[in-house]
Amino acid sequence: MISANDLSRSELAALLAFHAEAGVEWLLEEEPVDRLAEFEAMKSRRAQSRAVPQTGATAVEPQQSAPPAAARERRPAPPAPPPAPPPVVAIPDEQAIKEAQFVADAARSLGELRTAMEAFAGCNLRNSARNLVFAEGSAASGVMIIGPMPYADDDRDGRPFAGRHGEMLERMLSGIGLSREDVLLANAVPWRPPGNRVPSAREADICRPFIERQIALAEPKQLLLLGNFTARFFFGGETIHQLRGEWRELTFGGTSIPTLATLHPQDLVAAPINKRFAWLDLLAFKSRLG
Repeated sequence: MISANDLSRSELAALLAFHAEAGVEWLLEEEPVDRLAEFEAMKSRRAQSRAVPQTGATAVEPQQSAPPAAARERRPAPPAPPPAPPPVVAIPDEQAIKEAQFVADAARSLGELRTAMEAFAGCNLRNSARNLVFAEGSAASGVMIIGPMPYADDDRDGRPFAGRHGEMLERMLSGIGLSREDVLLANAVPWRPPGNRVPSAREADICRPFIERQIALAEPKQLLLLGNFTARFFFGGETIHQLRGEWRELTFGGTSIPTLATLHPQDLVAAPINKRFAWLDLLAFKSRLG
């Protein structure tokens, strides 16, 4: 096993970044350490070092002269201890959902909603994520594309569909005459779950008011949902292979929006055979755009 003492600073930084992206939140020793016993042993050693050896039957007490006043004045004051970080307060799920709904409804623009979401502390996912991943792009075309949740590249860059997933999405869009700059990109869940795990049902419920408010404020003419989690998040029940390629109507802010679900870029990267299904769905989406 390689010791941390054998690694350079850059290698240590890369190792820590790897663990952070994998969802590691605590670093532990390989063997348990009794810190209380260590502290007691240290106090015992200090007491022994101050004791004077006994000669015969008489113990001689050490006499220490007080340091001069000038020397005492020259001693620097001990540094103040750093302030303790504020405790993370757990909010009951039902209360967190209500707070998220209140915060989302109060926002009157996407900018206000982003500011409110950055201050929202009711979802535990934000405690492990690096960044809030908010909607990005242009709503002028009337096209909004929604993915499931941020992945490692998205979380690092603070933008949806970064890295190789974004590159695949750009190729998918170019096939129907669109670009990343032409559409509004967002995620159903705005914070990356540790280790890219699927968000829990409660986490999804807490985040639901935020994505629904993003859609209502952006007022898209068509919605494109990417991936199994996103399709089930909005449509419920079935899998992406049962939900894809069929137009449905979703209502946000009193407006009904035609919505189509298809495969996520990750599905195409993992299994290239899925490209033909995604291509059929994109052609159907393009026909509605025309």
